[in-house]
Amino acid sequence: MKAERRKGGAGRFFQRMYLALVLLFLYAPILTLIVFSFNASKSRARWDGFTLRWYAELFRDPDILNALYVTLGVAVLAAALATVIGTLGAIGIHRMRRRSKALWLLVNNVNMLTPDIVIGVSLMLLFLFFKLPLGFFTMLLAHVTFNIPYVVLSVLPKLRQMNESAYEAALDLGASPGQALCKVVVPEILPGILSGALLAFTLSLDDFVISFFTTSQVQNLSTLIYSMAKRGINPTINALSTLLFAAVLLLLLLLNKRVDLAEQR
Repeated sequence: MKAERRKGGAGRFFQRMYLALVLLFLYAPILTLIVFSFNASKSRARWDGFTLRWYAELFRDPDILNALYVTLGVAVLAAALATVIGTLGAIGIHRMRRRSKALWLLVNNVNMLTPDIVIGVSLMLLFLFFKLPLGFFTMLLAHVTFNIPYVVLSVLPKLRQMNESAYEAALDLGASPGQALCKVVVPEILPGILSGALLAFTLSLDDFVISFFTTSQVQNLSTLIYSMAKRGINPTINALSTLLFAAVLLLLLLLNKRVDLAEQR
C-alpha cells in the first residue's frame, strides 16, 4: 500500500509539473509583455525602473487611438452580426436531415480550415470585382465571413442537448414559431451563443492577414503594429496590449460567470 501511494504521489507530482511547464510556456510571453509595459526604457533588453509613461502616451497617440476605435468597432459589429447569422444557421443545420446536415457542416468547416491568406486574397478580389472601396465596410464583411463558422460550431452542441419536445410543446400551446424560437430555443442555447460571440470578438481582435488584404483606407491595430514593426515597435504597444489582455480576461470571467448562472437555472 505504501509503495502504491508513493507511485501515486509521484505521478501526481509529475502531472502538476507538466501542467505548470505548459502554462509557463503559454503565458511567459504575455507576462513579459506586461512587465515591460511598465519599463522606463524603450529597450526590451534591460529594466530601467517602473513608469506609467507609456500608458499616458498611449492615450495621446492619434494613430493608435484611431486604430483602436476601428478594431473595437469592427470586432463588436462583426461579433454581433456573426452571432445572429451563425445562430440561425446552426438552428437550420440542426433541423436538417442527416445527409444535408453533413454536407452543410462540411461547407462550414472548409472555411475554418482554409488558410487565412487564401480567404483574404479571395475576398479582396471579390470586393474589387464589385468595385467596393477597400475600407471599414469591406473589413467588417470579411470579419463576419470568417467568424460565422465558429459561432455555428459553438451553438450546435447546445442544440443537440436541447429537448426537442419543448419547442413543439410551445407551438401546441399557441406560440408562433418566432415566439417559440425566442422564448424556448434561445434561452436553452444561450451559453453556446455567448461562447460563440466571445470567440468571434476575440478572433476579430486578433486577425491580421484577412484585415491586411481587405482594407487600405483604414487601419486596425494588427495592421498598424505590422507597419510600425518595420521601424521598431513603440513601447506604447506594450501598454495597449496589456490593456486589451486585461479587458478580454475580464470579459471571459464575466461570460463564464454568466454561463454558470444560466446552466444552474
